[in-house]
Amino acid sequence: MQALIEACQDQNFPAEVACVTTNNSEATGLKAAEQAGVPAFVVNNKPLDADTIHEILVQHKVDLICLAGFMRILQANFLSKWNNKVINIHPSLLPSFKGLNAQEQALKAGVKITGCTVHYVTPEIDGGAIIAQVAVPVLPNDDIQSLSERILAEEHKCYIEAVRSIAKIYDCNNY
Repeated sequence: MQALIEACQDQNFPAEVACVTTNNSEATGLKAAEQAGVPAFVVNNKPLDADTIHEILVQHKVDLICLAGFMRILQANFLSKWNNKVINIHPSLLPSFKGLNAQEQALKAGVKITGCTVHYVTPEIDGGAIIAQVAVPVLPNDDIQSLSERILAEEHKCYIEAVRSIAKIYDCNNY
């Protein structure tokens, strides 16, 4: 979230962060939003209050939802209201290693290359159309932490470039 907020503060970046909404009151994105003067909201986690999230997003005239560290499954009825307007970053080269613990899955599989993927969110977990990917080599001495750190560094860059591309293509003000 921090990387997206910082990118959007550049006057030449073609998008802005309208608000930050989370289901985790301890999310680091809340502090980043506060420091940037971006409205931030915490919604009920159990069950996830998708109606409130929808209302907040509409109220703040959100054109594109960028999930970052949002570890809940969005239901089909919510996604149908935001069809092709919800994107996510995942720490693997989808369609490989969907779901949780993607870095661990990659290490256990013995792959030589993994990476990150920005994709549209659909009811199928990590199954939406791929927007962008960056490859990250798996090094011989990698463990989950070292691999995760290198993937995260690429995720920040990949997500920003994906948002930039979407904003330019669709002019997010009219998306």
